[in-house]
Amino acid sequence: MAQENYIECGKIVNTHGCFGGVKAESWCNTERDMAKLKRIFFFKEGVYEEHKVIKASVFKQFVIFEIDGVPDMDSAMLLKGKTVYAKRDDFKLKKGEIFLVDMIGLNVIDNDNGTVYGTLKEIINRGASDIYVIQTAKGERMMPAVSEFVISVDIEKGIFVRPIEGMFD
Repeated sequence: MAQENYIECGKIVNTHGCFGGVKAESWCNTERDMAKLKRIFFFKEGVYEEHKVIKASVFKQFVIFEIDGVPDMDSAMLLKGKTVYAKRDDFKLKKGEIFLVDMIGLNVIDNDNGTVYGTLKEIINRGASDIYVIQTAKGERMMPAVSEFVISVDIEKGIFVRPIEGMFD
């Protein structure tokens, strides 16, 4: 699969203060990862617009950004609800780490017998762990993305799992 150059990494959820600050929900591994970005992008009319980050900090579960060209609350309000993107190269992945978005479309394969159950359609997070939504011949199935079920992920070969009986029936 072709990799996109830009990664969705969060969403502007509100303004912060009266001088153009914005509060962002982070979709990164940690809020601190998002706060390290020196530039962010917004998608507008088919183009990714670059914006320099003047200052960023973590506040509770949010990232507070001061962005070049956003001088006041009125300007910040226009960003509310926008998805924040970053260039893939702006993140420093550790050895063995991959972007979740790169897993979408991978085959989900039984680790023990090689049965292909389907393809990963979506990854959702509702707190404790990610949940894989897998498109099978019989419809969608969900699987917690925990070590009891997910044995390994190989970006070239697929996601190797050990499901409990009946999970894909």
